Amino acid sequence: MQQLYPEIKANQHYCIDVGDGHSLYVEESGTQEGIPIVYLHGGPGAGCSSNNRRFCDPEKYRIILLDQRGAGRSEPYASLENNTTQALIADLEVVREYLAISQWVVMGGSWGTTLALAYAQAHPENVLGLILRGVFLGRKEDIDWLYADGTRRVFPDHWQEFISPIPKSERNALLPAFYARLTGNDEIARMSAAKAWSSWEGKTATLEPNPGVVEHLISPHVALSMSRISAHYFVNHCFLEENQLLDNIEKLADIPGIIVHGRYDMICPVENAWALQNAWNNCELHIIRDAGHSAAEAGIIDGLIRATKAMHQELTHDCTDPAGNER
Repeated sequence: MQQLYPEIKANQHYCIDVGDGHSLYVEESGTQEGIPIVYLHGGPGAGCSSNNRRFCDPEKYRIILLDQRGAGRSEPYASLENNTTQALIADLEVVREYLAISQWVVMGGSWGTTLALAYAQAHPENVLGLILRGVFLGRKEDIDWLYADGTRRVFPDHWQEFISPIPKSERNALLPAFYARLTGNDEIARMSAAKAWSSWEGKTATLEPNPGVVEHLISPHVALSMSRISAHYFVNHCFLEENQLLDNIEKLADIPGIIVHGRYDMICPVENAWALQNAWNNCELHIIRDAGHSAAEAGIIDGLIRATKAMHQELTHDCTDPAGNER
């Protein structure tokens, strides 16, 4: 079982003005001579964490983390203005050019897979490869699964806690009801909705209960940005045409991909990854038999580290396996 690489610190961090009143927190770690890889966090709005640096060998990769618009340390915090999928795609190009990178590997989890796929389809010439965890395709059925009639059937107890801030009269339109509170002026109602939203995701993200994951997501800074920005994207259909990512999959024909997906992912069902892999011939799918959705689970960590090693081998034509043995 592969373990996270040892903790490392960022070599440099930047505050990059991307226009529209937004500036992004961006950091680099690893080696400047390594293959550039950019990590796209989930949510939308969750922000990056220091553990996101630890999926890649810092002696082989130039590791770039960024907080998307309104998330983490980017400013303005939790802002919804000019915050769309198309804007995030444009931001990635600003960051790539700012760092003088011609091509990079794009790695994303959950919502980060949606953004990674949309970016790669918009700019395939700039993408060396894709590593995706917990595929979310941004379709109506994917949003409904988590917020209408899917996950709740497995977690009826947590679902009841989730919907508790919303009056019964508004529960037939749950997303608009949450969005109204998360964008309203009542601070108590806003934080109550944010905590319920983030707790729902944290409690359903892992195969085994993981209080650490829940505590991270319900911390006020993470909870408010993730819930506000996620609701904003989901009431706007992720700013994508229905089934856009699968309909445009031919644009990824020359890009290698590796998908890591938990068998018991209750946030993004494994069927999403199966559909993507069947449409995209140039990728491989690894279903983790003892995992759910979270990147904090041991099986997912193992799968992602194996994926970054395999991607490095493919891109460098290395003839040794990760242990250093001839293949």
